[in-house]
Amino acid sequence: MGAGKTTVGKMLAPKINFGFIDMDSEIELISDLSISEIFKIHGERYFRDLETGVLKDISQKSDQVVSTGGGIVIKEENWEIMKSSGRTIYLKASIETLFNRVKHKTTRPLLDVEDPFETAKELLESREPLYKKSDLIIDRERLEPDEVAEAIVKELGI
Repeated sequence: MGAGKTTVGKMLAPKINFGFIDMDSEIELISDLSISEIFKIHGERYFRDLETGVLKDISQKSDQVVSTGGGIVIKEENWEIMKSSGRTIYLKASIETLFNRVKHKTTRPLLDVEDPFETAKELLESREPLYKKSDLIIDRERLEPDEVAEAIVKELGI
């Protein structure tokens, strides 16, 4: 949520001669609904199940950089799929930085609440232990997206 997964992923993919897949875009394409509409009409549980199905399909493809939604980590099944099909990377940033990047966006259904900052903080606190299971953690607090992509290439030795 606001870490720059899609932006960095789009920059990383050509550097390592991989394709790029944005999971949220894939979900919207197959459901013919926006993420916000899916949450509104069907709820979070339905979205998470749809997300897992798309992840299973994507995991069958090779040489892809995949940008997932921030909540993908909450299902253990998703971790198993991701770990068995590639490397996982956590783009770490402070809650203040993350919130400043998303606070004006209307495409964040989990933040469509009375106190979105507090909700974002709670989400990050609950997910961070899961994010830390990633193969690589990049602190992107002071890095531009292109610098993050370069750091990933360097750290992975690609």
